[in-house]
Amino acid sequence: MTQELVSLTIIMAVAAVSPIVAQLIPGRFIPQTVLLLAAGTALGPYGLGIIEVNDAVKLLNELGMAFLFLLAGYEIDPKRLAGHQGKVGLLTWGITLGLAWLVVTFLPFFTKQGINGVATVIALTTTALGTLMPILKERNLEGTPIGDAIISYGTWGELGPILAMAILLSTRTGWQTMLVLGAFLAICLLCAMLPTKALKTGHRLYRFLTENANTSSQTLMRLTTFLLIFLVTISALFELDAVLGAFAAGFILRYIIPDGSKSLEMKLEGVGYGFLIPVFFVVSGAAINVRAVAGRPALLVAFIVMLMLIRAVPVYVALSLDKRENPLSSHHRVTVALYCTTALPIIVAVTSLAVKVGTMQSDTASTLVAAGAITVFLMPLLGSITYQVADIHPVTAVREIAHTPSDWRTIVREHAQVRALLHHQDRLKRMAETLKSLEKQEGLNGLDSRRAELVERARLEIDRQLKELGLDPQLTTQLPHNYRYPKN
Repeated sequence: MTQELVSLTIIMAVAAVSPIVAQLIPGRFIPQTVLLLAAGTALGPYGLGIIEVNDAVKLLNELGMAFLFLLAGYEIDPKRLAGHQGKVGLLTWGITLGLAWLVVTFLPFFTKQGINGVATVIALTTTALGTLMPILKERNLEGTPIGDAIISYGTWGELGPILAMAILLSTRTGWQTMLVLGAFLAICLLCAMLPTKALKTGHRLYRFLTENANTSSQTLMRLTTFLLIFLVTISALFELDAVLGAFAAGFILRYIIPDGSKSLEMKLEGVGYGFLIPVFFVVSGAAINVRAVAGRPALLVAFIVMLMLIRAVPVYVALSLDKRENPLSSHHRVTVALYCTTALPIIVAVTSLAVKVGTMQSDTASTLVAAGAITVFLMPLLGSITYQVADIHPVTAVREIAHTPSDWRTIVREHAQVRALLHHQDRLKRMAETLKSLEKQEGLNGLDSRRAELVERARLEIDRQLKELGLDPQLTTQLPHNYRYPKN
């Protein structure tokens, strides 16, 4: 027991320090999740060996993964799945799955690496929605058009692979698999219908649960935890992956409480992000064999590139073809596609299952998990860069520099100032008023003319962003107060 406590103490020390370190890094461009994974790799069995992944830690790791997928499932709005964007997301994921199968089956590289199986196909189609949610919150993307698009497409990037794992990686025959999944679905429907019926009828038990939700009884929190562990246990008894039970629990919880519950959400996030989920990420990092990864750099790079081609490109194309429902500019579409290529938890789950049944070597699994861990850092970073660079309008700047090369410093500075004005609309408004008054009095001098041009460029950019939000620039000249720009 002493060793278990020592390992858990070190893991929680890493969890406590990670947000502080992330805050101290200039630009905060490294998510806390990356720091947790890196610490796990450095301190785990393949690193310094300080953290021992024993049975107790493994159990907490499983619970951490369960809470991560519970929260991911809870973020899914059933109406979003049934709506237009949800259908487009499903079709996009289906195309992604087909592309992954073609690449893994017929590309000689994967055959030579010995990973031309179903597990690799599924791993190439994932979006780590549960991992992305805290990153979206940290970067003020939640509730924006970009954030909504990431969630819409990322939902099927999480749900699709989970269902594919249950069907394609099953050791049973086809009819046995369908029978087991049918029984699991029936249990899930029962878990969803009973509380919903009690809610509609105002049953005494329901009133008791709600009245004691915030007392020492914590009835709703206890029932939610019971639902999670119950479905994870059912998954284990049916020889299904625990991910399916955890995701189903979150989906059922959202179905029961369609409008959400701030109090319950705070408690779930407190237990999840405060304790169990950091354990999952640290232990996931500890499972990465650095020597094995270093010995297969080609596989590491190729897998990340394939993720971008197979997952990001179809999402970008789908957004481009669906402009009526998703009026996002090209750089916003690139941002969404890159975020949707973030992949880790499903890769951990699918490679663990493949190693367990003997269809994948542990060294290969470590390399794929390492690739997934890199995407957690790389894809949000690239997504932020595309957004930040696009606001400076580099193509226009290059044209202006080509026309007057001697003024390149001034041109670059002016484009940077336009971006700054977009982030400070009050300053833009004051500058416009000042220029208007100067124009009426004595006319504009050279410096003021350049400022007027900056203001006009900023206004045009705001008009474009208003159109993306579905607003008419003729009726409103200011971006909504709740419109938030992504952080670096």
